[in-house]
Amino acid sequence: MTSQTQPGRLLKAPENFIDPDGVRRVFAEAKEGRRDFIRGAFAAAAAGVAATAARAADAPADGDPNILNLPEYSRALGQGVAQNNGYGVPSKYEANVRRRISPGLTQTTQASVAFAPLQSLFGIVTPSGLHFERHHQGWWDMDPTKHRLMINGLVKTPMVFTMDDIMRLPSVSRFHFVECGANSAMEWGNVAVPTVQYTHGMLSCSEFTGVPLIKVLEMAGADTKKGRFLLAEGADGSGQSRTIPMELVESGEVLLAYGQNGEMLRPEQGYPLRLVVPGVQGVSWIKYLRRIKVGDMPFGAKDETVGYADLMPDGQHRQYTSIQECKSVVTTPSGGQVLLEKGFHPITGLAWSGRGKIQRVDVSVDGGRSWRPARLQGPVMSKCLTRFNFDWVWDGKPTIIQSRAIDETGYVQPTKPQLAAVRGTRGIYHNNAIQSWLVQENGEVKNVHVS
Repeated sequence: MTSQTQPGRLLKAPENFIDPDGVRRVFAEAKEGRRDFIRGAFAAAAAGVAATAARAADAPADGDPNILNLPEYSRALGQGVAQNNGYGVPSKYEANVRRRISPGLTQTTQASVAFAPLQSLFGIVTPSGLHFERHHQGWWDMDPTKHRLMINGLVKTPMVFTMDDIMRLPSVSRFHFVECGANSAMEWGNVAVPTVQYTHGMLSCSEFTGVPLIKVLEMAGADTKKGRFLLAEGADGSGQSRTIPMELVESGEVLLAYGQNGEMLRPEQGYPLRLVVPGVQGVSWIKYLRRIKVGDMPFGAKDETVGYADLMPDGQHRQYTSIQECKSVVTTPSGGQVLLEKGFHPITGLAWSGRGKIQRVDVSVDGGRSWRPARLQGPVMSKCLTRFNFDWVWDGKPTIIQSRAIDETGYVQPTKPQLAAVRGTRGIYHNNAIQSWLVQENGEVKNVHVS
């Protein structure tokens, strides 16, 4: 992977829609405006503090009943621990923060997709109870004492592992994003779904705990010279199976994961065992993992031949394009939200890349005519969500807000026209185009497509 960051040395990353000269112009543009940006950011932040102080001064303590009168919770005994069957739940005032399904999208006899509420999340970690879901045959709560993982194919010793066997092996914990290959699929055409939960909500980020797959393959004596491909197979009713290149496994990143965010995987996330393949589309993160087969060629499983292939403008389908390219989205303000007044408003969002770390995120508040660098909120980790922030003073006029991510390979997130020029408009998978939010004069924010 190329990680050169000097504008004059940037190389064209794979799949990039902007040539090396264009990449250099992107960096030069941001460098030229950095001083003005920094001065503007300080001024915007000062304006925000001043506005907050002014509002506080307009509501003196001696006139606010919430200050004068002690609420019930300040005068009485609260609830004890171990309520709700011993497992903590969010506040009742946060009941609207939940996963939501989309009627008509990949539906069978039961809902198969649930979108994460990106607009309501902070930082980079998605709570397990709000993690997006995608099922091909529904989810199961499997008995971990009966679950088995088989390793076979081009190995010296085929092996079968119990969950106890796997959990006794040396483990690691890492933060990674997982994104469905069809995330933002409805944005390919002229459909502008209303909120960021529906445009980008098949995306989540967690701390995953498990065993590097390469260690288990070494135990079985895998032939890594001939066996350059793996078949990962799930135990659910769909028999979900995917080809995984051995080179990804040899990096040590691919995990046999049983833990998520400090606890065991949730049933809907593949309990008791799933594959974690950082940077690769979620369909390859096989849930309920029961078998790894080592082979000498791609396996051509049903879900990598019939589906999850990119429909190109000439009518051909491009297969095995599993990397989730550099992408970002503003989550606040975003579709469905309302700015109540003019003045200072913080812009925040998420950026990610399947090829490594996010290097920079630019924000435009004029529909892409000009760009300024946002602040990246640490930690910035490889193949993980990165939170960005940008200070903005809204003048009350209609405007379009966008974000543009750049990763450590020099890949620049494309506009929708740039993507369409190469991929056409009939695709479903791997839409990483820049997202546009129109802030109307009345403060309402809506999804728009900028050509």
